[in-house]
Amino acid sequence: MGPAREVDRLVDAYDDVTVRDLAWLLFSPDLLRASHAGAPLATPFESEPERAATLAWLAALDRDPAPLHGRARNPKLTRLGFYAESLLEYFLTHGPAAGLVAANVPLRHQRRTIGECDFLLHTARGARLHWELAVKFYLHIGDGSCAQARLSDYVGPNLQDRFDLKHMRLLTHQLALSSRAEFASLGFEGPWEAQLYIKGRLFYHDDHDACVRPAPELGDAHLRGWWLTASEWSAQASQGETGTSAAARAWVVQPRLAWLASRRLAVADADALLAHSAAIHERLQDAASPTMVAAYARGENGTWIEQSRGFIVPDDWPDRAREFALTTI
Repeated sequence: MGPAREVDRLVDAYDDVTVRDLAWLLFSPDLLRASHAGAPLATPFESEPERAATLAWLAALDRDPAPLHGRARNPKLTRLGFYAESLLEYFLTHGPAAGLVAANVPLRHQRRTIGECDFLLHTARGARLHWELAVKFYLHIGDGSCAQARLSDYVGPNLQDRFDLKHMRLLTHQLALSSRAEFASLGFEGPWEAQLYIKGRLFYHDDHDACVRPAPELGDAHLRGWWLTASEWSAQASQGETGTSAAARAWVVQPRLAWLASRRLAVADADALLAHSAAIHERLQDAASPTMVAAYARGENGTWIEQSRGFIVPDDWPDRAREFALTTI
């Protein structure tokens, strides 16, 4: 079973959307390869018994998710990063594995905030860890060849972020916070081992990137999606969905806070889902900004099950993305 299917299998054990997102955050593969990450990679579990206990804890939480909702479904948490932080903080506070010491610890120098340590935690074996969390969604932009990709070829959909820049920031600034003199003065007994907790999904240009060799820093098991330009999306729509009847397939725009775990949609929503799917196809033919969509298929029991995810980008986006990937910052 491949890594994506294994994650989907774990996530599908839970019905509640927020519990599914937490399970995804705990069990999805790291984006980076341990040997090329530049720092130790975090793991939520020190042992197989902790992993098994976490699965049982998630099952109980799925039966009564109200406490998790009270923490993670805060209307003020409109940014995906804040939402992911709230999920991980809940696990460290209430879960059966590592325990939370402090979260979002600010460091100040001459009354100026120079950064925040995302999580300080202790483990059953006595380790004291500093985790920096990053949940990232980047699109690969290449030249159409089968060349080895660079980390700078993975860019944020709105071209405000790039994987190589984020990686360097994590290594040189965020992970170093717990070793600064300003941190030592806060009174947290150490020493602290800084680790990267980096999850997400990388999107490749549909069949155009079939032979691309991912950047060496990336983990072999990283989760993948696809992207198409608006014109390519329109062309595929006009050709029809080969191999799947229109009555059994639908498209949904994924709001940002639904970018983590795969989703299931209720049978009762089927008619509205199909009608909205047709409108999505038409609207995204003139996409003004990158938009994540997901394809859903009707399962045997009538439930709609997510099959794939991708971005529809404006036709001029690839040229702008290539320029951004080559920009020295």
